[in-house]
Amino acid sequence: MSTLTVARPAAGGAGTGPVRGAARDVAVLTRRNLVHVAREPLALSDITVQPVLFTLLFVYVLGSGVSVTGGSYQDFAIPGLIALNLTTSAMGTAVGLSNDLRTGAVDRFRTLPIWRAAVLVGRSLSDLLAALVCMSIVLLTGLAIGWRPDTSPARFVAALALPLLFSYALAWATACLGLVSQGAESAQSVALVVLFPLAIVSNAMVPTAGMPAVVRAIAEWNPVSALTAAMRELFGNPNPSAASDAWPMQHPVVAALLWSAAILAVTAPLAVTLYRRRTTD
Repeated sequence: MSTLTVARPAAGGAGTGPVRGAARDVAVLTRRNLVHVAREPLALSDITVQPVLFTLLFVYVLGSGVSVTGGSYQDFAIPGLIALNLTTSAMGTAVGLSNDLRTGAVDRFRTLPIWRAAVLVGRSLSDLLAALVCMSIVLLTGLAIGWRPDTSPARFVAALALPLLFSYALAWATACLGLVSQGAESAQSVALVVLFPLAIVSNAMVPTAGMPAVVRAIAEWNPVSALTAAMRELFGNPNPSAASDAWPMQHPVVAALLWSAAILAVTAPLAVTLYRRRTTD
């Protein structure tokens, strides 16, 4: 069973308010999740090894058969690979939370004087840091194989912020899956069934123009497609989706922000509700 030590003054102690105490609880639980990763580095394979493999395989295998107007396939693919890797690796939240519930770690947390939602917030923040590592590896691999952004520093930073926001929203969505699953294996299976089609039926790796009409419509309204098109626009990379009449493809940055906000607004309160039900005796 995982253990956690939280040093907090008694209720009403000088200099300690509810907001400060909650922030401290979140920081401790975030650190606890990061320590677990450090002790089991193979758990990071989906955000360290996978991004490199996906980048090389998609660029040098799939890229040999895809023609992109206005630039190289490397420039087209790297934003899509960021979106694809962050989407598929989001299942780690479901697995980690489900494992904490199964092993009794959450029961231990409930005996401590901590903010109840800190377990969820700490998990989402540690997974956000993991997403940052994953995105950095994709970018570095992309630079090594010839990808180059063609944009201003401000737009480059915006292009990095958008996928992190989207990843944070997905963390809360997959937290819901972890809370309704009875084990880490089932959480991973359900998350894969949801996230893999979301990542693949999109414009991440191929232009949507050649897709059948129904599949193309689904892909162009897919939040992953909006995120990918937004990054391509902000990076100054080739963005064939801009030729589409679909509203998300004409306004990808706004669409990506709206999708992220909507997912977060729905799933964060839902995750808190599910957590309370799951941990109520």
